[in-house]
Amino acid sequence: MKANFKNNALSNSIAKHITEQIITGELKPGEKLVEHIYAEEYGTSRAPVREAIYLLAIEGLVERIPRKGAVVKRYTENEIYDLLEIRNMLENMGMERIKKYGTDQSLLKEMKQLIEQMKKVEDVYSYTQLNHSFHMCIIKMSKSETIKNMYSRLGWPLLRIQSVSFANEGNIKKSIIEHEMIIKLLEEENMTEFSSVLTKHNKDVISSIQKMLCS
Repeated sequence: MKANFKNNALSNSIAKHITEQIITGELKPGEKLVEHIYAEEYGTSRAPVREAIYLLAIEGLVERIPRKGAVVKRYTENEIYDLLEIRNMLENMGMERIKKYGTDQSLLKEMKQLIEQMKKVEDVYSYTQLNHSFHMCIIKMSKSETIKNMYSRLGWPLLRIQSVSFANEGNIKKSIIEHEMIIKLLEEENMTEFSSVLTKHNKDVISSIQKMLCS
């Protein structure tokens, strides 16, 4: 997934760097973003850093707290569950459209290419982005601009939450196996089983997050 960073190249680079730190968990929820550290690292003034932080606040990864400054956004349990449930709802809507319109072969080919890349990456950040692209293919297959636009708005906060699940040992391997099953069922146009597998696949993410929050 690509963030909507449209400003100067330096602010863009800093924003992407901080995004990676957040998604991988190097920066923890509630941790302060120290402007002068990034300014020194990039050999620049604080202005591009402030711009990068502003962009990240728009993306929902960072929040500004009075008298504390910019910190990595800490999501409440309700916010986490809401994001995951909305994602599931939109994908379920997408599945109903796919049943109606059929499987898009070009998107299916793209999903196969993505799964091969997913097998090769070893870091959570890259896998999370590839996973998002994979699921976005399912959304695109719905041929609904409304569903696609709503799904896109979930943005980086959704990826941040999913990365927490993928960081658990064994979850990436399990995810790949399920993605391969999804591709197989789409190839066979077995929409009933496809719906069942995708629904369970998404609910397992919620269960994984739930266990972490309760531990």
